Amino acid sequence: MPVLRRLEVPVLAQGEQPVTLLHLADLHLTDRTEARVAWVRSLADLHPDVVVNTGDNLSFASGLEPLSRALEPFLHLPGAFVMGDHDYRSTALRSPTRYLRRDPRDADDPQREVEALPWREVRDLQRSGGWADLTNTRGELCVRGRRVRLVGVDDPHAERDVYPQAVAPASEGTWVRGREGRPLHLGLVHAPYRRVLTAMSADDVDLALAGHTHGGQLCLPGYGALVTNCDLDRERVTRRLSQYPGRAGDPRAADHMYLHVSAGLGTSPFTPVRLACRPEATLLTLVPAS
Repeated sequence: MPVLRRLEVPVLAQGEQPVTLLHLADLHLTDRTEARVAWVRSLADLHPDVVVNTGDNLSFASGLEPLSRALEPFLHLPGAFVMGDHDYRSTALRSPTRYLRRDPRDADDPQREVEALPWREVRDLQRSGGWADLTNTRGELCVRGRRVRLVGVDDPHAERDVYPQAVAPASEGTWVRGREGRPLHLGLVHAPYRRVLTAMSADDVDLALAGHTHGGQLCLPGYGALVTNCDLDRERVTRRLSQYPGRAGDPRAADHMYLHVSAGLGTSPFTPVRLACRPEATLLTLVPAS
């Protein structure tokens, strides 16, 4: 059964009203994931201010219709999204031992046929609600009459990422203010590769949101994730909320970017097993820094 995690992230300026952000990741839907669809729909009762989806919505093309029902209760809310590899191509049956390699992609068979997924429909479904499509671009959204800056990239695990050029934020309008007094800046990426996180940190992103890792999926109690399926360190995947490049709890990292890596809600349909790592969504409450 999935679990809802609740976290506070101190990224706002003093005097700003808290903002609640629902982070969805790695739904990996098929026509046999009805319980997952129902659980996601139930999260609408949280009434979040913003919804963020960091990709890998499907495992097979049959998941498109379930995805439309899963997201339907949220599409009237402000939102933003990026795509994952499994929005573009279906999940293939592969040996799970490949994840023990330094780079699991080295074990992929280039001759294996992989079904293309209806990625345009996945994109357009989310756009239909006015959600910001952050595929290698910048954007903004409006939260209770205040604006939030956004930046995102396509999936680095599939080497689709092109970090957008820096632009000066507009000065007009009312903005949600981050810790440094500038407009709050959120970054979205599916797979949390360090090259993207480093670029976001240099870009003055206050909070980066990612998925992809499944929290390690098979974890050891008291130890956490064994693998991350990217070049991010294991501790950040286990901890979920950290600071980049500093660490949570390190006073020297007070001005560093916060990073939330969701363990996500699904798995490959060929390995539907989690150990010491429950499927999850997260309600992040953005609060003023102390």
